Amino acid sequence: MSLFIFIAILVALIWVHELGHFSVAKLFRIRVLEFAVGFPPRLFVVQKGETKYTLNLILVGGYVHIWGENAGEGTGDPRALTSKNRWVQAAVLVAGVCFNVLFAWLLLSLGYMAGLPAGASQNVVGQVSGQRVVVVNVLPDSPASEAGVRSGDEVREVQTSNRFLEQGSNSEFVHAFLTEHQNESVVLGLVRDGEEVRFVLRAREGVVEGRKALGLQFGDIGTLKLPIHLAFVQGAATTWNITKNTAQGIGGLIGGLVRGGADLSGVAGPIGIASIGSQAVRAGYEQVVVITALISINLALINLLPIPGLDGGRLLIVAVEGITRRSVPQRVATSLMLAGFALIIVLMLLVSYQDIARLIG
Repeated sequence: MSLFIFIAILVALIWVHELGHFSVAKLFRIRVLEFAVGFPPRLFVVQKGETKYTLNLILVGGYVHIWGENAGEGTGDPRALTSKNRWVQAAVLVAGVCFNVLFAWLLLSLGYMAGLPAGASQNVVGQVSGQRVVVVNVLPDSPASEAGVRSGDEVREVQTSNRFLEQGSNSEFVHAFLTEHQNESVVLGLVRDGEEVRFVLRAREGVVEGRKALGLQFGDIGTLKLPIHLAFVQGAATTWNITKNTAQGIGGLIGGLVRGGADLSGVAGPIGIASIGSQAVRAGYEQVVVITALISINLALINLLPIPGLDGGRLLIVAVEGITRRSVPQRVATSLMLAGFALIIVLMLLVSYQDIARLIG
């Protein structure tokens, strides 16, 4: 059930993106022929004015058919997309991205009104309460990783054969305790998705430089609950931080691809996203809010990439046409579009292969 709930969330994010294109096109009185949820075959159609609102059988996204966006459409029609000036065309194209970012801001703001996880040392506008020690990172090829410890696990108990770390200790005490007992086996009692799990671990050399280690990093995480006005302020700050960090990550990945040495091990495709999302649904609304906002921002930034077939590729064509004062030949635009789609499909297949390998590995 949690998987189906998260798939519905992904469909909603795509719907939000398409709603952006639809709304701005309507604002500039551009004809919108169809606003569709899902892909054909159609289940039912409602005609309102000049626009068809359709619900389709394959509920894996949606689309908006704007008059003049396809080859040969709307020539000479003042209400066609291509008849509008370049700034209006750019506004329609970038609207989906803006709606995804605004949706993430709204969602995070509502989340802070109800209460969202926040680090005790994090620079926030309110007071973080109910602090607890949480695993924030598990190093690859470490004893903790091999045993199955995950980021997000809450630390409830740490003990050796003759010592027990007191409850209420913060992350610094936990780190110091494990460092002090690096030559002994330790029992780590964790809470994951509301259930207690226990691991017996022993530190080893080569995980971090200069000492034995389990490969764990901890943080003091609590709950940040804010009034409406502060929630929107903190929501904006968190949206900005996620957007900045995501952009840096995408930039680093693209740079690696260009150099031929990109590390795709941390990149998730549709299968991986669905798996992570279903786990978030089981964990509670806090994780759902955060992961949904993160995916919405990722969807926005990926669509901005200047790849034909994405909004960024179409924006690039509009920019070139604005600079050269002439239209890009339709044959060239179509060829670029097909090449862009081919690149997207290849990348999707690659990351999906890695998703499957991680799931069965």
